[in-house]
Amino acid sequence: MLMADGGGGGVADIGKVADMMSPIKQAGASGSFAINETGGQALLQAFREMATWVDDNLGRMNSLAQQPSLGGTQTAEQMKPYVQQVATDDQGFITMLQQFRVALVDAEQGVIDAMNHYKNFDDGAAKTYA
Repeated sequence: MLMADGGGGGVADIGKVADMMSPIKQAGASGSFAINETGGQALLQAFREMATWVDDNLGRMNSLAQQPSLGGTQTAEQMKPYVQQVATDDQGFITMLQQFRVALVDAEQGVIDAMNHYKNFDDGAAKTYA
Protein backbone atom coordinates (compact mmCIF):
# COMPACT_ATOMS: atom_id res chain seq x y z
CA MET A 1 0.00 0.00 0.00
CA LEU A 2 1.43 3.37 -0.93
CA MET A 3 0.39 6.64 0.58
CA ALA A 4 -0.45 9.63 -1.61
CA ASP A 5 2.75 11.42 -0.59
CA GLY A 6 4.80 8.59 -2.08
CA GLY A 7 5.75 7.01 1.21
CA GLY A 8 5.34 3.33 1.82
CA GLY A 9 2.48 2.04 3.89
CA GLY A 10 3.17 0.47 7.21
CA VAL A 11 1.65 -1.49 10.04
CA ALA A 12 -0.41 1.51 11.12
CA ASP A 13 -1.97 1.61 7.65
CA ILE A 14 -3.24 -1.95 8.09
CA GLY A 15 -4.90 -0.87 11.34
CA LYS A 16 -6.47 2.14 9.61
CA VAL A 17 -7.90 -0.05 6.86
CA ALA A 18 -9.32 -2.43 9.46
CA ASP A 19 -10.89 0.53 11.30
CA MET A 20 -12.45 1.79 8.06
CA MET A 21 -14.16 -1.55 7.47
CA SER A 22 -16.10 -1.50 10.73
CA PRO A 23 -18.64 1.06 9.47
CA ILE A 24 -19.44 -1.24 6.55
CA LYS A 25 -20.74 -3.87 8.96
CA GLN A 26 -22.65 -1.29 10.99
CA ALA A 27 -24.19 0.35 7.93
CA GLY A 28 -25.19 -3.00 6.46
CA ALA A 29 -26.78 -4.13 9.71
CA SER A 30 -28.68 -0.86 10.21
CA GLY A 31 -30.02 -0.75 6.67
CA SER A 32 -28.35 2.57 5.87
CA PHE A 33 -26.32 0.88 3.14
CA ALA A 34 -27.67 -1.10 0.21
CA ILE A 35 -25.88 -2.55 -2.79
CA ASN A 36 -27.02 -4.57 -5.78
CA GLU A 37 -25.93 -8.14 -6.44
CA THR A 38 -23.25 -7.22 -8.98
CA GLY A 39 -21.57 -4.61 -6.79
CA GLY A 40 -21.92 -6.75 -3.69
CA GLN A 41 -20.35 -9.78 -5.32
CA ALA A 42 -17.40 -7.67 -6.51
CA LEU A 43 -16.80 -6.43 -2.96
CA LEU A 44 -17.20 -9.91 -1.50
CA GLN A 45 -14.70 -11.32 -3.98
CA ALA A 46 -12.17 -8.61 -3.06
CA PHE A 47 -12.65 -9.19 0.68
CA ARG A 48 -12.34 -12.95 0.25
CA GLU A 49 -9.18 -12.64 -1.82
CA MET A 50 -7.64 -10.40 0.85
CA ALA A 51 -8.69 -12.88 3.55
CA THR A 52 -7.10 -15.74 1.62
CA TRP A 53 -3.86 -13.77 1.33
CA VAL A 54 -3.85 -13.08 5.07
CA ASP A 55 -4.60 -16.73 5.87
CA ASP A 56 -1.88 -17.96 3.52
CA ASN A 57 0.74 -15.58 4.88
CA LEU A 58 -0.08 -15.31 8.57
CA GLY A 59 1.14 -18.83 9.27
CA ARG A 60 4.46 -18.09 7.60
CA MET A 61 4.82 -14.97 9.71
CA ASN A 62 4.56 -16.81 13.02
CA SER A 63 8.34 -17.05 13.04
CA LEU A 64 8.33 -13.28 13.62
CA ALA A 65 6.65 -13.93 16.97
CA GLN A 66 9.68 -15.90 18.17
CA GLN A 67 12.83 -14.33 19.52
CA PRO A 68 15.37 -14.43 16.71
CA SER A 69 18.73 -16.15 17.02
CA LEU A 70 21.02 -13.17 16.85
CA GLY A 71 23.91 -14.58 18.80
CA GLY A 72 25.10 -14.09 22.35
CA THR A 73 26.60 -10.62 22.30
CA GLN A 74 25.24 -7.99 24.65
CA THR A 75 23.73 -6.07 21.71
CA ALA A 76 22.09 -9.24 20.34
CA GLU A 77 20.60 -10.04 23.73
CA GLN A 78 19.14 -6.53 23.93
CA MET A 79 17.70 -6.72 20.41
CA LYS A 80 16.05 -10.17 20.69
CA PRO A 81 12.99 -9.12 22.73
CA TYR A 82 12.64 -5.86 20.80
CA VAL A 83 12.48 -7.64 17.44
CA GLN A 84 9.84 -10.00 18.81
CA GLN A 85 7.89 -7.12 20.34
CA VAL A 86 7.74 -5.24 17.02
CA ALA A 87 5.83 -8.17 15.54
CA THR A 88 3.54 -9.02 18.45
CA ASP A 89 2.76 -6.04 20.68
CA ASP A 90 -0.55 -4.18 20.42
CA GLN A 91 0.76 -2.24 17.41
CA GLY A 92 2.77 -5.12 15.98
CA PHE A 93 2.55 -6.38 12.44
CA ILE A 94 1.07 -9.77 13.33
CA THR A 95 -1.44 -8.18 15.70
CA MET A 96 -2.57 -5.70 13.06
CA LEU A 97 -2.81 -8.40 10.42
CA GLN A 98 -5.01 -10.51 12.72
CA GLN A 99 -7.25 -7.48 13.34
CA PHE A 100 -7.42 -6.87 9.61
CA ARG A 101 -8.56 -10.47 9.08
CA VAL A 102 -11.40 -10.02 11.60
CA ALA A 103 -12.35 -6.73 9.92
CA LEU A 104 -12.64 -8.53 6.58
CA VAL A 105 -15.19 -10.94 8.06
CA ASP A 106 -17.12 -8.01 9.51
CA ALA A 107 -17.06 -6.12 6.21
CA GLU A 108 -18.20 -9.21 4.35
CA GLN A 109 -21.21 -9.53 6.66
CA GLY A 110 -22.00 -5.85 6.13
CA VAL A 111 -22.02 -6.29 2.36
CA ILE A 112 -24.23 -9.38 2.62
CA ASP A 113 -26.67 -7.42 4.78
CA ALA A 114 -26.57 -4.50 2.34
CA MET A 115 -27.28 -6.86 -0.58
CA ASN A 116 -30.30 -8.19 1.32
CA HIS A 117 -31.52 -4.63 1.97
CA TYR A 118 -31.21 -3.84 -1.72
CA LYS A 119 -33.11 -6.99 -2.69
CA ASN A 120 -35.87 -6.29 -0.15
CA PHE A 121 -36.17 -2.69 -1.36
CA ASP A 122 -36.18 -3.80 -5.00
CA ASP A 123 -38.79 -6.49 -4.31
CA GLY A 124 -40.96 -3.97 -2.45
CA ALA A 125 -40.72 -1.46 -5.28
CA ALA A 126 -41.60 -4.14 -7.82
CA LYS A 127 -44.78 -5.02 -5.85
CA THR A 128 -45.80 -1.36 -6.00
CA TYR A 129 -45.90 -1.52 -9.77
CA ALA A 130 -47.40 -5.01 -10.06
